[in-house]
Amino acid sequence: MAIACGGVAPSKESRPQEGQPAIAVGGSHTCALTSAAGVKCWGDNHWGELGDGTTTSRLTPVAVSGLASGVQAVAANGNYTCVLTRAGGVKCWGVNTYGELGDGTTTDRHTPVAVSGLTSGVNEIAVGEYHACALTSKGGVKCWGSNYGGELGDGTTTDRHTPVAVSGLASGVSAIAVGLYHTCVVASKGAVRCWGDNEVGELGDGTTTERHIPVAVPGLATGVTAIAAGDAHTCALTSPGGVECWGVNPSGEFGNGTTTDSSTPVAVSGLAGDVAAIVVSSSHTCTLTNEGGVECSGDNEEGQLGDGSTIERHIPVAVSGLASGVTAIAAGELNTCALTSAGAVECWGFNAVGELGDGTTVDSHKPVGVIGFGGSLKCGVPNVLGTPLAKARPEIGRDHCRVGTVTRVASQKKKNTVVGETPRPGVRLKNGARVNLKVSRGR
Repeated sequence: MAIACGGVAPSKESRPQEGQPAIAVGGSHTCALTSAAGVKCWGDNHWGELGDGTTTSRLTPVAVSGLASGVQAVAANGNYTCVLTRAGGVKCWGVNTYGELGDGTTTDRHTPVAVSGLTSGVNEIAVGEYHACALTSKGGVKCWGSNYGGELGDGTTTDRHTPVAVSGLASGVSAIAVGLYHTCVVASKGAVRCWGDNEVGELGDGTTTERHIPVAVPGLATGVTAIAAGDAHTCALTSPGGVECWGVNPSGEFGNGTTTDSSTPVAVSGLAGDVAAIVVSSSHTCTLTNEGGVECSGDNEEGQLGDGSTIERHIPVAVSGLASGVTAIAAGELNTCALTSAGAVECWGFNAVGELGDGTTVDSHKPVGVIGFGGSLKCGVPNVLGTPLAKARPEIGRDHCRVGTVTRVASQKKKNTVVGETPRPGVRLKNGARVNLKVSRGR
């Protein structure tokens, strides 16, 4: 799966290997593969996580330096990003406090650097907030970065700035998932094994005991085809197309109709036999159905479930406008994205630093198109109520709108303060649309 620019379907030769992620959502940034197998990113760039050689945040996609082609998968979390190249190598960029870039240093990088010892022979990558892991072509797992809870799986709690082998997993692994302080894999015969922090049961072994090497998840000894991990909950996709989750569930992120935590796997409601893929974030979960639709459950304070509301959901709800035609999904802390069969990328949720990629900083409770990936530049009407007219004008311009009629009205507010605007804040209009203002002329 690769993403095509401009809404053109990706050619067969431009697609990465089957099952590899073509979109990735970090803490406040997003990245996607292009039709040429390059990478573009957008959103927050304080730590260089966009990889363009700067620390300038971007409201629309920018190319990652040196990665115009040759990439087969992208992964992001927290404030850094990694890619898997077609040569089977791994490169990363962004924050590097705990050695999460794997280059043997703790130096932040604003452009991609190679992960030490992983220039070839890697089949899959997974990125957590502070550590990352790679699945080798031999079916083994190597991890690097923070090891606070033993999440690197080498039997220690020592941070590693270069990859180390996970104990007892030299072969037989088919999929990996990385959470905040824990890691899980699908091992031989579809069994799930996890390790790391287990304070709230995120390892699924029925305990809250921290594990520094892999342990089996009871009830999931066979039949699992994919795994996904969030901050403190984990979900597995079973071969019949069902989903089971464990860990914390305060916002209904399991999707089983409750807010009850569980240290062992529980089935998600109404999904048996219909799930093709699953993604997990800090407090919400989304699934891709076999029909190409997207459903989400959990926290929805910023509209990250995409159903047009901010209502918490304890069972999966359909994402507005995405009942079919989706081929891949990715979830961040407060936003979510989908890749369509037409090669477009649509995102929804929090957008304070442009992580939705639509050219605005306006949150959206429904999917909006990413510029250059099927979306066009939009005017997202900003909320300038209560601000001085002199500050409102540039704010409106930054969100690709124009100031329309300015009407001065009697008000208790200080002179030149904006007391009304139409259309209402949050509305999305065509690029350059006019925003009319009412401004206080004083008493």
